[in-house]
Amino acid sequence: MKAFSSATTFHVSELEASLRFYIEVLGFTQKFRFGNYAGVQYGEVQIHLSGPGVPNKRQVGQGSIYIFCDEVDEYYHLITSRGAVAQNAPRDYDYGMRDFVIEDPDLNLVAFGHEVRP
Repeated sequence: MKAFSSATTFHVSELEASLRFYIEVLGFTQKFRFGNYAGVQYGEVQIHLSGPGVPNKRQVGQGSIYIFCDEVDEYYHLITSRGAVAQNAPRDYDYGMRDFVIEDPDLNLVAFGHEVRP
């Protein structure tokens, strides 16, 4: 088997509000929509949004994803200027990454980071 990609599913309370956030604030594009279930994509990263009425096995707002990217500072300034709420500004951590974490409208966590050269 050769794996090509994956998608994290976030359970959300209102699909329309979540789509607006991921598209207008974070800059994702809508990949598909099937009723109250949709996928958004940024580069090769997909997040699926599962709205009310879709059989869920998780509580709303309990998801998290870490997105590895090439740069975080400029992106942080862009999305926070559009209304994203960050838990912290980008900074270097002892685990070798420079990253920050935002919360979506349902408090799912989305982290963006890149390796820091020693």
